[in-house]
Amino acid sequence: MIAVYIVVGIVAILLIFFFATYNGLIRLRNQKRNAWAQIDVQLKRRYDLIPNLVNTVKGYVKHERGTLEAVTKARKLAQSLSADDIGARSKAEGELSSALARLLAVVENYPDLKANQNFLALQEELTSTENKISFSRQYYNDSVLRLNDKVQMFPSNMVASMTGFKQGEFFEVTVAAEKEAPKVSFT
Repeated sequence: MIAVYIVVGIVAILLIFFFATYNGLIRLRNQKRNAWAQIDVQLKRRYDLIPNLVNTVKGYVKHERGTLEAVTKARKLAQSLSADDIGARSKAEGELSSALARLLAVVENYPDLKANQNFLALQEELTSTENKISFSRQYYNDSVLRLNDKVQMFPSNMVASMTGFKQGEFFEVTVAAEKEAPKVSFT
């Protein structure tokens, strides 16, 4: 009779461990999804600011058409990609950041534009948004790290493999020039 209690106790402990680990994996996966959604919110904000910035700049820099088209093209590509393809999305966002940096570098040659209040307000909003995107990416990668640790480490890796949990993909920028936020100068 004592052996039955021991076996039932062991089974109960294993079930509690299984369900606690499974629920922990669910929580980490949901945190990762939430973190990605926060990046999407900030990216949407950036996408909304870019047309206003480009239109403001257009009136001043008519012969810089290539730079303006590069920003518009990069924005369109980044918006069109699926949120599930993190690698392609990371690359497209890096290209958009580079195009914005080139646009802001061109602006330095136009003192009237740099003094335009609408442009200054848009530039400040874009800088703020870039900072928020950076913090959101960091939080997302931290969430992916926690999930990946749980999926890979023993004994939770056994529950993860039995229930189909996969590792998350980090949001990485691959080109060194793309790792920098656009430089904004008010001088």
